Amino acid sequence: MTAIAEKSDGLTQMRALAAGKGGSGMGALMAMDGGEAGEGTMIMHAIPGSQHGNPIGIVHGGFAATLLDSAMSCAVHTTLSADESYVTTDLHVSFVRAITPATGRVTARGDVVSRGRRLATARGTLVDANGKLLATGIATCMIMSTGA
Repeated sequence: MTAIAEKSDGLTQMRALAAGKGGSGMGALMAMDGGEAGEGTMIMHAIPGSQHGNPIGIVHGGFAATLLDSAMSCAVHTTLSADESYVTTDLHVSFVRAITPATGRVTARGDVVSRGRRLATARGTLVDANGKLLATGIATCMIMSTGA
């Protein structure tokens, strides 16, 4: 696992992540391939494969949930100062249509709706390459001071 730049603000860290500089093993497990970060927003791409399947032959709902949680929480991450951290405290996902390995590359987008001192809320969408909605989500993150 390669850590993203420490001691920098969240937007700088998320831009580095989107550029492929650092990240976690989860990105590899999810077949994530690039993205884009802006103030209060994060876009991530992934390619569902047979390794993400469930017993009935479609991609497991956890794939969509993980992508949405990643995009929404990373959108919150873009708002952090160098001495702040966060954790997801609540995640709600609504599945709109099935995802299969034939779906191809999908895009998750997270946007911060509200950012307070201790809590932030973000909403997200997951779409296929044609822009068809696959799932939506809402996440709440708790902001913590790292005391740095």
